[in-house]
Amino acid sequence: MTAGESSVSRPDPGAMHGDLASLRQQLQRIRERAEALEARFEPELQQVHPNFAASARNLLHYIALRQYDIGELQERLTELGLSSLGRAEHHVLASIQSVQRALLRLSDDAAHSDTGHLPFPPGEKRLQLHARALLGEPPADRAVPIMVTLPAEAADDYDHVRGLMSAGMDLARINCAHDTQEAWLGMIRNVRRASDKLGRPCRIMMDLGGPKFRTGQLQPGPRVLRLRPRRDALGQVLAPRRVRCVPDDEPWAGTKSAVVPLPRRAIELAEIGDLLRFNDTRGRRRKLEVVVKDNKGLVLELYKTAYIGTGLSFRVVSRTTGEELEFRFGELPPVEQPIMLHVGDPLILTRDGAPGAPAVLDKDDLVTTPARVSCRPVEIFEQVAVNDPVSLDDGRIEGTVEKVSGEEIVVRVTSAKPTGSRLRSNKGINFPGTDLDLDGITVKDRDDLAFVVEHADVVALSFVRRPEDVIALQEELRQYPERDVPIVAKIETRRAFNALPQILLAVMRRYPGGLMIARGDLAIECGWVRLAEIQEEMLWICEAAHVPVIWATQVLEGAAKRGTPTRAEITDAAMSQRADCVMLNKGPNILGAIHTLDKILRKMQRHHDKKTARLVRLSISDI
Repeated sequence: MTAGESSVSRPDPGAMHGDLASLRQQLQRIRERAEALEARFEPELQQVHPNFAASARNLLHYIALRQYDIGELQERLTELGLSSLGRAEHHVLASIQSVQRALLRLSDDAAHSDTGHLPFPPGEKRLQLHARALLGEPPADRAVPIMVTLPAEAADDYDHVRGLMSAGMDLARINCAHDTQEAWLGMIRNVRRASDKLGRPCRIMMDLGGPKFRTGQLQPGPRVLRLRPRRDALGQVLAPRRVRCVPDDEPWAGTKSAVVPLPRRAIELAEIGDLLRFNDTRGRRRKLEVVVKDNKGLVLELYKTAYIGTGLSFRVVSRTTGEELEFRFGELPPVEQPIMLHVGDPLILTRDGAPGAPAVLDKDDLVTTPARVSCRPVEIFEQVAVNDPVSLDDGRIEGTVEKVSGEEIVVRVTSAKPTGSRLRSNKGINFPGTDLDLDGITVKDRDDLAFVVEHADVVALSFVRRPEDVIALQEELRQYPERDVPIVAKIETRRAFNALPQILLAVMRRYPGGLMIARGDLAIECGWVRLAEIQEEMLWICEAAHVPVIWATQVLEGAAKRGTPTRAEITDAAMSQRADCVMLNKGPNILGAIHTLDKILRKMQRHHDKKTARLVRLSISDI
């Protein structure tokens, strides 16, 4: 090398040619895997709805692309200034072929013929169309709709439902695992009425309960009802608490939430504006104001927390005359006694259906008789094994199976709050280490289905485990040809996640259809650490299938319950913008949570389209 020559080495044309050839070979192998996987699933593809036909094939191509770690291939393609296939979800084969063509041009090798040209299909447009067909049109200035789970009081409180819709609710969710058909009908009527009044469309999704393991009823406690208004984080009343009052001489078949029986004479005498004055069970002076009088009874409002007990006296005070008449509250339902559990305590799960009871302790606070609670469905008693992990109440209590018999499962508590954790009735039980074999549709689901088909816009199938569960629901829906209700498959088990491509192909037999990432049970089933990875994979796979996905469970939970979100919740809500719908659960401060989510989604849609970053002007770019 002379003094005038550069010390920078020149690329070896032969080596570069070999590298380009290696890259083309790798891409060709991926392409061949994609085509082979498509051929393997051809019988399933023939069952797919025509609107999903191209999408289903693209799903299989994407699975083939992601069967191996292609990180090194991506890096080499990026160094050449080519696509790294990081945004190939919507059009896998077209993306691969585009890179192949670019590599051929770089090689300048006439010996290689052109691979032809596959046009880029409108995958993004397909997903948007499918999402709108399932979820309805989103607001004009927000791309992602908001779904809200309706509380029990939504059956009687029209103003609350209207407030939800005014705040930004685009879809209403009714969980068929709770309340009654009459309560559901009240919720639906209020949603339809608010939608008409506001001129704002709002679809209704009803969740079938599915084969969820739950705790049974517990021994009854005192017959007391606590009523409290909705408050903000500062304790200020946002809205009064409403309570339905019905005659105490006839059964009430509506919602069980905040219903107080009164003597029929008291209801007949009371008029709008009258007050019910009383000292609650704590001796606090309280008043309820009559705001509605109808053929069901009365609706009253209160602004201060009150405890009403069976037989407690009250006075009806006339607004016009001031006259007072004394009566007594009727028979209230008993308040259940929760079971308190500590680390090391035994808990017996029973199949007999008897009311559960807390542990019996001796004078030294040692357990002499373990706590007991029934468990449904009873199939678990034949399928669980010793040392299997158990999770109760969304992971708040954890344990290990210590003993199994045909009638009982003894669980040893391994995790609970330092001061003990309360276990109540109708709380979820998970067996994350047990490969359960259960019918995907329960007897109750079949009983509920006629009502759901008549009234809902979408039906969600809970605790899907395999594609056959989805197909079974599709077959059940054939009995109701008058309405073609679409299905959303809720992915909340480890088995379902492992079979996600097959479940998607089953969902795609009907149009439209969707998936829900039900992160509560899914986190317990798959492990908290894996949840972040799992929800990412589900978003990618659903995007490749052009199937809309609902992001659910504990979104802005702190905001909904306490009025103030955590910083982690804000980040989670921002991530949810990559889904096609975001679901909020109920809570006393749900209106504030809707407003917060609405603002976050509007801001984040400027920065992200699915996982693609939009390089908008930075707020700090002026320096």
